[in-house]
Parts: sequence; structure tokens; C-alpha cells
Amino acid sequence: MSVDLQQLRREFTSTGIVRAQLDTDPFAQFKVWMEQAIDAKLTLPNAMSLATSDDKGVGIRTVLLKTFDEQGFVFFTNYNSKKSKQIANNPSAALLFPWLDLERQVKISGEVEKIPTLESIKYFASRPKDSQLGAWASAQSSVLNSRQILLSEFDTMKRKFNKGKVPLPDFWGGYRVVPKTIEFWQGRENRLHDRFVYTNKDGIWNISRLAP
Repeated sequence: MSVDLQQLRREFTSTGIVRAQLDTDPFAQFKVWMEQAIDAKLTLPNAMSLATSDDKGVGIRTVLLKTFDEQGFVFFTNYNSKKSKQIANNPSAALLFPWLDLERQVKISGEVEKIPTLESIKYFASRPKDSQLGAWASAQSSVLNSRQILLSEFDTMKRKFNKGKVPLPDFWGGYRVVPKTIEFWQGRENRLHDRFVYTNKDGIWNISRLAP
């Protein structure tokens, strides 16, 4: 069976971006684009692909950006997951925000670090209780013989924490991707896209235009 993908084409019609339009601060520029993605009612505009690797190979998956500032971009996960093990082995990682309905992408590369436990506690407390219980119930990335085992563990956690607040698991928390480069990509006609990359050198962000 074959699927003809060669005929799947879309001409990008954006007016593009020019250097003068960009904020000198990449985080301020990201904030503008994120707000525009939210205003455009994109599905999960904070969803981002996270690529990690170790000496056994490369992994990629979708995670949710939960906060960002001048320090970096934060997501949360199980510290025993495959991604966490890869990060422990190699802290270099990349992020991709595919805002295709806006004919945009943002690509970020940098180093990953754990955030302070108090920050993880604060975020965990803001999650719905069933999501908190789900974090306790799932040994992320481990092999399951059936879904029923997972549901049974979830029920066990519901009984265990049926009263009071659900505490932060010691195996769960946040990571921050501290960027070295942040690229803003805007689709243009004839595949002559606009690409501007911010590169951090000694705490100063330099901006360069890249060929598409």
C-alpha cells in the first residue's frame, strides 16, 4: 500500500518577518508569538516536541511548556522516564513549537537542568487531583502487561490519598531547558522562508538571518 505524499503541498502566504520587527530579547519575542498563538486559538499552543539523546539513541515526544522566563523553558515529567534518563546521560536537548496554522515554528536548543523542588511542589499543587494521582500511579516508560494494571494502580492511589492533599512524588518534577539558541521561523512563498536565530554568547544575544 502506498500513499502519495508528493502532491501534498501548501504555499505559505505570510508577509514574513524582518530584522527590524524582532525584539532584541528572544524571550520577549517568544512571548509575543506565544500570545499570538493563543489568540489564534491553536490547539495546545504550549505543546512542544522535546528531543533528547544518549549513547543508546535519540528520543522525541510531545510535552507541555508550563512556564518560561529569562532563565529558560520549563516542563514537568517523571524523573524515572526514558527522557529523564537520557537527560541524566546527556543534558543537551532541543524543543520545537510547530505553529503551522500560523506558518511558524520556534526551535530551541540548550542544556537541561532540574528546577528547585519548591517550584515543582508549587506546580504540582495546582494540578487537578486526578492528574496528581496519575503521576503517582504511572511508572512512566516501564512495560505494562495490560491497561488494567495501570487503572488498578490509579485506584490504589485514590484510596491511599482519599483524604487531604496529594504530596509531590519524589520521582516527579520539573526541568528547565536553558537555551543557547532560539530560532524563529516564518513560512514564505516559494519556500523562501524567513529564519532568524538568536545565539547566546557570554550573556549577550546576537541575531542572525539564516538561509531557508
